[in-house]
Amino acid sequence: MAAYSRPQAESAKLGIPGPYPGRVVAVEHPGSILSGVYQEQPVRQMMEKGMLELTGAPHWVDAWRVFAQPGDVVGIKVSPVGGRKLCSDALVLNRIIDGLREAGVKPRDIVVFNRYRDEMLECGFQKWIPPGVRITWACPAYDTVQLAMDGYDPDVYLDMALIKPGQDIRDDHVRRSYAVQILTKQINKMINLPVLKHHQSAGVTIALKNMSHGLVNNVNRSHTTPTLNACGIFIPSVVNLPVIREKAVLHICDGIKASYHGGPGGNPKYIWEHKTMYFATDPVAMDKIGLKAIDEKRLASGMTTVALSKPDRDSHYLNCQVEHIEIAGALGLGVFDDKKMEVKRFKLA
Repeated sequence: MAAYSRPQAESAKLGIPGPYPGRVVAVEHPGSILSGVYQEQPVRQMMEKGMLELTGAPHWVDAWRVFAQPGDVVGIKVSPVGGRKLCSDALVLNRIIDGLREAGVKPRDIVVFNRYRDEMLECGFQKWIPPGVRITWACPAYDTVQLAMDGYDPDVYLDMALIKPGQDIRDDHVRRSYAVQILTKQINKMINLPVLKHHQSAGVTIALKNMSHGLVNNVNRSHTTPTLNACGIFIPSVVNLPVIREKAVLHICDGIKASYHGGPGGNPKYIWEHKTMYFATDPVAMDKIGLKAIDEKRLASGMTTVALSKPDRDSHYLNCQVEHIEIAGALGLGVFDDKKMEVKRFKLA
């Protein structure tokens, strides 16, 4: 276990890449899922091991107190895009809520959220959340235009020279992606709960993309067609927004179930039981390790790596832009260099 040192304002700043840059803890448990159903006790063991090894804390509550204290309002950004077959699981979500409550965060100050209401309700998040904890969203449903401002902050945005065909580049509104008000006005800290998944345009969708495409509007412009694809630069540019860098304090990747092709949806043909969870304050290091896990599965299945893949009937984009991870590292959002990483792997029984 790493030496425990609770981050203090003068010595270790929360936010991206956080107090543990380059550190990724991977915890595997062969009994974490049986017949497609997550198992409570193994998940609890994985969560505890991951949090203690990430922080070096002596106890579960001490680990959570690194990231949250009484008076904080903490948002948990879930990932329901894969539908019921491949979304943030109820057991994992509720163990995070347990940790926050035991650290002193009141239930009313815990906010489970996503951009789209319909995605959350379809997965069943509203049924999983304990009394007092809030559930919210930025807008009702997915749409391909994504320029409506309900739920978004007009004062916090990324302005980028990237538009959809037929739009006017001189129009500020179509050049901008505005942050969700949940992030800018309702919470002061965010825990990112992605799923380990392939993505047709971005290559993978793990910690970075769960933020870039889940915390701002007008994201379709980043991957309009299989050849009009700018995810490589769009993803790190969004995550580089100060409001995201400062408030995203912890990333827990649910890789107990994962997908290695056909993403971001949950195509049953490509879902596998990886039985591993990942813990980090550094989203770049987490995504680099997650990409390797997906590539290993692809190679074992007779496929090429994500970066070398070409379109097929289940993944239509010409180039999967996994370079978004390396560019994010170049922007200081985390550690991309394997030699500078500290990857700690544990297999529980």
